[in-house]
Amino acid sequence: MPTSASAHGATMLPGSRTYMCYVDGIAGTGGMNPSNPACADAVAQSGTTALYNWFAVLDSNGGGKTEGYIPDGELCTGGNNAPFDFTGYDAARPDWPTTHLTAGETVKVKYSNWAAHPGDFDVYITKDGWTPDTPLAWGDLEKIQTVTNPPQQGGVGTEEGHYYWDLQLPAGKTGKHMIYIHWIRSDSPENFYSCSDVEFDGGNGEVTGLGEDEMSAQEIAEVAENFENTQAKPVHTGHDGDHVTHGKAVETEAVAATEDPAASSTALPTAAAVGGAGLVVFVAGAAVYNRRRQAGQQD
Repeated sequence: MPTSASAHGATMLPGSRTYMCYVDGIAGTGGMNPSNPACADAVAQSGTTALYNWFAVLDSNGGGKTEGYIPDGELCTGGNNAPFDFTGYDAARPDWPTTHLTAGETVKVKYSNWAAHPGDFDVYITKDGWTPDTPLAWGDLEKIQTVTNPPQQGGVGTEEGHYYWDLQLPAGKTGKHMIYIHWIRSDSPENFYSCSDVEFDGGNGEVTGLGEDEMSAQEIAEVAENFENTQAKPVHTGHDGDHVTHGKAVETEAVAATEDPAASSTALPTAAAVGGAGLVVFVAGAAVYNRRRQAGQQD
C-alpha cells in the first residue's frame, strides 16, 4: 500500500511545476524519469525524493511573509524552507510544462485539499515584459486575487478532492507568464507555494511539454491516480500533535467553471473586467501536447 503523506498543497489547474513534473516522471516508465528537459534537470539537481513529495513546497514558519523574507529567485520554492530539496524548480528557463490560456477569460482554479485548512489563497501573475529566462522576483508580480476559504468539491483526502474558485485572467496578456499562488493558513504559520507556467496564446487549457506521448487530461489524471507512490514522507504534524494523513497524488480532471463558489474572493484592481469575454472550461479530454526532445538528448 502507498505510504500516507502528510504534506499537502499544490496547484492542480493550472498545473504547478512540481505536479506537472511528477506526472511527466511517471507517465512513461512508471519510474521518476521525466522526459521534459526542465523537469529532468530539476530531478538531476534536487533528486527524486522531492518529486515524489511534489505537494510539499512549504514553509512551516511562513506566516504570510513575502518580499524581504522569500528571496527573489526563490519564489517557486518558498525560499527553499521545505523539508525536501526543491531548488531545481526555481530554474529560470522557458521549457517547463506550460498551460495555454486566453487573456481576459475566466478559468477554474483547482487546488489540492488533501487536508482541509482555513486560510487565504493569494494569486499573482507576472507583469508584462517578464520573460521565463529571468529569475522570478517579487517586483515581477502583481496580485490579481485573494480568495478566503474557498469551497471544496470531493472528499477530503481523495483523488477528486480539491478547493476551487473562478479566476478572471487579466486582459491584454500575451506570451509566457507565471501564475504564482501563495496559500496562507489562518490556523497555523505553515504556508504553501506554487508556480504555474502559462502562455497566453488563445489556448483553452492545453498543456505542452508533458509526457513522451500525446495525452488527454483524463489520461494525466489516471497516471497520477494509478501510480503507487511509496516514497512520499510525512513532513508536518496536525493540530492534535499526530501526523495527519493527507494522501497521495491528486488527479487533474478538470472542473467546469460553472460551479458556484461560496468563497470570499477579492479581485484586486489589476484583475480584468469580464468585458464579454468567454468562459474557459477545462474539460477532461482536452489535448495535452508534447514537444519532444531531440533524439539522443540526455536527461
